[in-house]
Amino acid sequence: MDSRPAILDFYHYFERSRGPFLSLSELTDTEAEAVLCSLRHDNHLMASFRGSQYVARRRELEGIARDIFQSKGGVPDTATPAYMVVGPCPWLETWYVDAVSLSIPESAFDPLKVSFSYGDLFPTFGSVSGDGKEYRRQVYTLPEIVDVIERYGYPQDWNPEGAGGPERYIEIQVWQRGPIQDAVEAWASRPPDD
Repeated sequence: MDSRPAILDFYHYFERSRGPFLSLSELTDTEAEAVLCSLRHDNHLMASFRGSQYVARRRELEGIARDIFQSKGGVPDTATPAYMVVGPCPWLETWYVDAVSLSIPESAFDPLKVSFSYGDLFPTFGSVSGDGKEYRRQVYTLPEIVDVIERYGYPQDWNPEGAGGPERYIEIQVWQRGPIQDAVEAWASRPPDD
């Protein structure tokens, strides 16, 4: 009997005034630094605390994730991913002044174009990566992450305050633009009070 959840819900959190699925990685270094400078000036958002090496490290980690994913049979359509998380994560709402989330079912995505890390890529490949946990320095395919969830559960359930380590959610790297573009267009065409 298959104990796998029928469908995983993919969530994306963002600042209402800025809109969904904005990506520093898709900008030039100069453009990305200008955006970060603006965010640092408006220090009410979680992103305002990112240091000067953030974009370079993000690009490095995305390259690592893409390489691992491809070695496991993943077929990315894009050079950089869009980011989502598996399931709702109330902690991510605290990153924004006026947080909004949208949910897209797993079925909207090609499973060969989504990879996962058990926690954000930064701690997954960062200083805690030597702590012996099997999900460090790993990028997973959809079937693999389901197995990891069955073993460890959802970090937002067992570690909502972060006391158990840096993993607070399961990050999804979406290497497919179609469903993301559909979500952006749906957001842009919503009634203004929504």
